[in-house]
Amino acid sequence: MRSVPPSEAAYDRMRLRQWSRGAARSAGIERRDLLRFVAAASVTGLVAAAPAQAADSPAPGIVKPLPSELFTVRGTNAETNFAALRSTGLLTPADRFFVRNHTVTPRIDAAGWRLTVWGSGLTGSAVDFTYDQLRALPSVTRTAFVECAGNARSFYSTQQNQQVSGTAWTLGAIGTARWRGVRLADVLRLAGIGRNAVDVLPRGLDNEVVSDGTNLGRVRRPLPVAKALDDVVLAYEMNGEPLPPDHGYPVRLIVPSWVGIANIKWVGDIEVSAEPLLSPWNTGLYRLFGPAYPPEGSAPLTRQTLKSAFELAPGVSVPVHRRQVLTGRSWSGGAPVRTVEVSTDGGTRWRRARLRDEPRSGSWVRWSADWLPKERGPAVLMARATDRTGRTQPDVAVHNTQGYLFDAVVRHGVHVV
Repeated sequence: MRSVPPSEAAYDRMRLRQWSRGAARSAGIERRDLLRFVAAASVTGLVAAAPAQAADSPAPGIVKPLPSELFTVRGTNAETNFAALRSTGLLTPADRFFVRNHTVTPRIDAAGWRLTVWGSGLTGSAVDFTYDQLRALPSVTRTAFVECAGNARSFYSTQQNQQVSGTAWTLGAIGTARWRGVRLADVLRLAGIGRNAVDVLPRGLDNEVVSDGTNLGRVRRPLPVAKALDDVVLAYEMNGEPLPPDHGYPVRLIVPSWVGIANIKWVGDIEVSAEPLLSPWNTGLYRLFGPAYPPEGSAPLTRQTLKSAFELAPGVSVPVHRRQVLTGRSWSGGAPVRTVEVSTDGGTRWRRARLRDEPRSGSWVRWSADWLPKERGPAVLMARATDRTGRTQPDVAVHNTQGYLFDAVVRHGVHVV
């Protein structure tokens, strides 16, 4: 079925392109204008050192229950308490999967939902797909993690004494699920993607984001055609069930190994463009700014980085002279994890952990290590992963002002009693 392209999306694209044409190409944009845009686009408005909301405090607009033993509420978001994953398998149950919302979770009726594919990169006019039509296409299944680019952001402040802006995530803004859906490449080809196509811009159906009086429009972020035609999935199931509302029902994007913002939830339309596309989420946001980067910032973020986390609450008490089995998870956006090392003395000595899963691209691996605490008092646990590219988690993460892609080894304090 053919339809008219959504005029709002076209307006958003034109308005943003007029402002930021130079930022996508070079450092020619005025520094003061770029900083003003970054400030206006900083949708969370939180500082990484800010405290979380009280236990059992509801997050505005999140549908599912958020018991305090499973989640820490952070503004409009809910972070999974990593210790709550210890009793789960490789896949994160939907009731424990973190929630990243820019506004509120929309309630969408799949019967009336349409996915519109449109733009100058198509050989013809726009095409609509209904929910049933999408589900009738050949399906694929991917086991993949989704992780916010700001996951572990708070450690820039607490470990490195560096100021950053954004939601104060620890390590729980990640989850791994088995996603079922249709390849984005199949949908684009059915819609008539042309050889001149450059970028693909999915857009969500959640509310428009307004920050400091600036309307940024609905959440949207371009993908290069090469990625869109590779391994991206328009998912309609999560762990064998229809997507829950908070996780994108009826349809969301899964972009394996890429930063969470690329995994647009509640997809309503996809623009296919013969020109590069811009949005607040690939210009002022989700780029790296700071002394280590050019004045215009890094290129837009793509792959996630390398991290490890213990399935143990920070500050927990453990008994002396009693063997403990430490468990955790490690993951990398660059390649499967190869090895994980654990230290129980603050990094003086390291030893290999046992991997409990076959490492795979786009997924995490569970691991375990024995520990016999011999002295009472504070102890610092550390875990570091190395992936198959040979990259190992560093001692210090390179600072950026918005606190993205923290990859340093995290110091996990406990008490031996």
